[in-house]
Amino acid sequence: MTQPHSLRGAIDLSSLGAPATPPAPAGSYVTEVDDASFDAAMQGSVRHPILIEFYSPRAPEQERLSQDLAALTDEAAGRWLLVRVNVDTSPQLATELQIKAVPTVAGVVSGQLVPLWQGTLPKEDARVRIEELLRMAAKYGIVGKATPVAAAPAVGEGAEPTIDPRYVAAYDAMEREDYAAARREFEALLATSSSDPIAKAGLAQSALLSRVTSANPQAAAAALAANPDDLDAVLGMADLEAATGQLEAAFARLVAAVRSHSGDEKDIVRKRLLELYDTCEPADPAVLRSRRELASALF
Repeated sequence: MTQPHSLRGAIDLSSLGAPATPPAPAGSYVTEVDDASFDAAMQGSVRHPILIEFYSPRAPEQERLSQDLAALTDEAAGRWLLVRVNVDTSPQLATELQIKAVPTVAGVVSGQLVPLWQGTLPKEDARVRIEELLRMAAKYGIVGKATPVAAAPAVGEGAEPTIDPRYVAAYDAMEREDYAAARREFEALLATSSSDPIAKAGLAQSALLSRVTSANPQAAAAALAANPDDLDAVLGMADLEAATGQLEAAFARLVAAVRSHSGDEKDIVRKRLLELYDTCEPADPAVLRSRRELASALF
């Protein structure tokens, strides 16, 4: 994943002249940053993956890639945030990050830059590369959802991503890994708006992160091997699987536990499964499939 793609469609930055107006596609999870606002935007990478598109309006075939990335990003509805950087207007940033040609696409996970590709890439190939980034992020527990931002500003405005002020305290708590405080903030939001999808997802994600950060994967695996019916071991392993991107395995494990347990234990597993669903997009095929399986297990 970290090897650069073929430079088809890329241009050497030394050939660039004065900046021109970019196509600037932008949506709810797409924002534009510059030298001044870049660091602030990257702070979100401790909660969710960030995709960076380094571009120039003069790069051949740039517009198609930009449109594809924006479309993929908004389809994902917060699984990552797309940050666009015009290297013509942010040359210092391009130099510091050693961006030699554009377009270049990289990821950021917990503050660490992950090279993805240079040059243009078909949309479906780009989707595959981004999914690889998401799997890597999940291994480090970066499974949060990006907050919708305002549309990207015009080049030169240098605006930072606009975060809904209702969620600032909760996300600040997530950033400093105070998941108990984050849960309280999300619970307060849900108390006033029980259908808030962002608060609902945030509550589930902060609860999951709180559990897995104190978990020992080796001990969890050993406990499950010693007693496959131990409910705590089953729940712990499902949490670890969900946090590392193995959602289908986590869902299947819990559905099986619903079938094999009864009474209060059955209800505990059901509630945990519903909570893990909330960490995902409602229309995620894995969630829809597991919901059907859960219904069958219950009735």
